[in-house]
Amino acid sequence: VEVLHRGQWGTVCDDFWHMADAAVVCRELDCGEPVDALTDAHFGEGSGPVWVSYVMCTGSESTLKNC
Repeated sequence: VEVLHRGQWGTVCDDFWHMADAAVVCRELDCGEPVDALTDAHFGEGSGPVWVSYVMCTGSESTLKNC
């Protein structure tokens, strides 16, 4: 997952990434329910700084920044 923060793109670390985290991102993007929570840079590593590490959502948050 990549995010724009203060005008610069960066990444969200996928360590400990779970379905609850994916659910929050999918909700924020209004793209339905997640079907999987892939890790290990499945689609390739992002670029820029890591803006968020160790995301620990419960799944009920409205945005990733609330996790």
